[in-house]
Amino acid sequence: MELQVNGHPAHAATGGRPFDPARPALLFLHGSAMDHTMWALPARHFARHGLGVLAVDLPGHGRSGGAPLTTVETLADWVVALLDTAGVRAAALVGHSMGSLIALDAAARHPDRVTRIALLGSALPMAVAEPLLAAAAANDHAAIDGLMIWGHSLAGQLGGSGTPGIHVMAEATRLMERTAPGVLHADLNACNSYGEPLDRLDAIRCPTLLLLGERDLLTPRRATKSLAERIADVRSVVLPGCGHMMTAERPDAVLDVLRGFLL
Repeated sequence: MELQVNGHPAHAATGGRPFDPARPALLFLHGSAMDHTMWALPARHFARHGLGVLAVDLPGHGRSGGAPLTTVETLADWVVALLDTAGVRAAALVGHSMGSLIALDAAARHPDRVTRIALLGSALPMAVAEPLLAAAAANDHAAIDGLMIWGHSLAGQLGGSGTPGIHVMAEATRLMERTAPGVLHADLNACNSYGEPLDRLDAIRCPTLLLLGERDLLTPRRATKSLAERIADVRSVVLPGCGHMMTAERPDAVLDVLRGFLL
């Protein structure tokens, strides 16, 4: 599905079914240097279970035009503008990593537009190490290499897929490699500089899911403490043995948890 948002083309996959704004809306938000393809399984599943699905490419990512936006706040405002363009009054938001911060900010500042949020691989603050930021700024492949090593559990690094012929870490590497120069740095810097006041979390009243990986080294469980303590209606689920790239490492488990939260 192609939309025009703030003067630029925006792509959203609809899970293989025509998007119907009259249905309950569900918006998927990818992480740094990713695109809508990371949501292929849940997007198709929920589109076939009565929801209007939009798995978006954020600006400058995938098939969406424009330059990458440089702050979480502007990305959250872009999400609201996309909902306006799609004719959607309010939607559930599912975000991974950077996408989880976008969902969080949208729920805090635009509460009437968000019905519930699922935060996958999230943390607040979401600090990024200076060497990683520097490598990304130089478009050095070491930035991708570092994210792959730290973002996957040992099983994910060794292969880790339940689908024969799929290598989890290699698939994520290829996805990041096809992102335009500068996009990864813009994304990582947006995460690193996002400093939402914790008292703003008190304004989030919609049901919230924290889906965490037991072996997540990029957004470890201890970094979600502020989220769990300050959001009124929150539940946490931990995937045993799973790293940060949970939609690739444990796609079926992620889908099962999302089903219980969204349907």
